[in-house]
Amino acid sequence: MTATTAPLTRTPVRAARRPPARLRAWATRAPLLPALVFLIAVTQLPFVATLVISFFDWNALYPKARRFTGLDNYRQVLTDADLRHSVWTTVLLTAAVVLASLVLGLLLALLLDRRFRGRGIVRTLLIAPFLVVPVAAALLWKHVLYNPEYGLLNGLSHYVGGPQPDWISRTPLLAVEVSLVWQWTPFMMLILLAGLQSRDQQQIEAARVDGAGDWQIFVHLTLPHLRRYLELGALLGSIYIVQNFDAVFTITSGGLGTANLPYTVYQSFYQAHENGLASAAGVLVVIGSLVLATFALRVVSSLFREEVSRA
Repeated sequence: MTATTAPLTRTPVRAARRPPARLRAWATRAPLLPALVFLIAVTQLPFVATLVISFFDWNALYPKARRFTGLDNYRQVLTDADLRHSVWTTVLLTAAVVLASLVLGLLLALLLDRRFRGRGIVRTLLIAPFLVVPVAAALLWKHVLYNPEYGLLNGLSHYVGGPQPDWISRTPLLAVEVSLVWQWTPFMMLILLAGLQSRDQQQIEAARVDGAGDWQIFVHLTLPHLRRYLELGALLGSIYIVQNFDAVFTITSGGLGTANLPYTVYQSFYQAHENGLASAAGVLVVIGSLVLATFALRVVSSLFREEVSRA
């Protein structure tokens, strides 16, 4: 008699249930929710309130007389002669400061890209202006350099027998621009220096072997490589300088044709108490900054993609 054995059968072990992908995604993002709520509370809600107020004729001295006017405040911002002048001043100030800062920053970056004794000390000294508080930097230029009686500029001019003008009264907008260029050149220098140090050194050495000079290497290799970094510096600088208030307020108090759009918003809100008009001008500043920030983010994304593909 033979005993037959039944074949062994294994009961399948069920895999542990994994939470749905959407639940895992929310669990990953949960620690960021408090920060997101805080960011919305301190940035988006005030902007929404400003946007609502911009559609009203609202003077803080007569709160009961406020009324809905639609786009009249925006129309006044774009058609009023003083406000149009402030918009033009903002564009002129931003363009001049950004272009001058880029050129000087490029020259300083090319200098610091070379090896020489004391390069670390020179780099630290060149970065220092960007670390100064904006109001302190404006006060420094107004009193230490521009003052017609004891300023350094007139002191040097007197030493060489030159004139001693009142720099702020004679060239008010240029005085503001020079102080901002001094402050923002280190920022441009850092961006462009990072671009210079990311160049392909083998390509440069090959160009030298083929007989290319320094100017040819700069024009045909360095500048095309720095194009993205130049765009990034110009966009980021424009975002901040468009919103600049400290230098204009401290050096000229918005007088002598130097009132830019942020200073005009200050005047409309705190001096004329025109909440609706000031809010409309502020919304236009924010929209312009968002447009520039969108382009800046695209440039940053393209830089990251190029670095990843190169690695």
